[in-house]
Amino acid sequence: MPKFTILLVDDEQDFLKIMSLHMEGMGYDVIAASSGKEALEIVRAKGVDIIILDYIMPNMDGISTLSQIRKLGIEAPVIMFTAYPDERSIKGAENLGVLAYIPKISGHSDVQASLKSALHMAQNYLEEGK
Repeated sequence: MPKFTILLVDDEQDFLKIMSLHMEGMGYDVIAASSGKEALEIVRAKGVDIIILDYIMPNMDGISTLSQIRKLGIEAPVIMFTAYPDERSIKGAENLGVLAYIPKISGHSDVQASLKSALHMAQNYLEEGK
């Protein structure tokens, strides 16, 4: 099985650290970014296979970040996290081709199970060539 590189973008440092460690434990390479601007710099400089974005971040939210990533021609599968799920944010994410949408407000085990399922979907997407 190939080792995939995940770009994890979240402005909450504790969440970023915990999720990075969890995904590394699952066998992924993880590149962490704490802002949309930093995420754009990373995708310009390095190849990533899967992108996990927080929806609400200061200065550049997840939808704006993803929109800029898509303008660069990067079609990596995307998983969107948010602490405040609502219909508007889900619609914006779907319009940009987000594979999975995971509320942060779920219990820890729910987030972990949802993340594992979403990462499996993203891997299948990559292995099947979209």
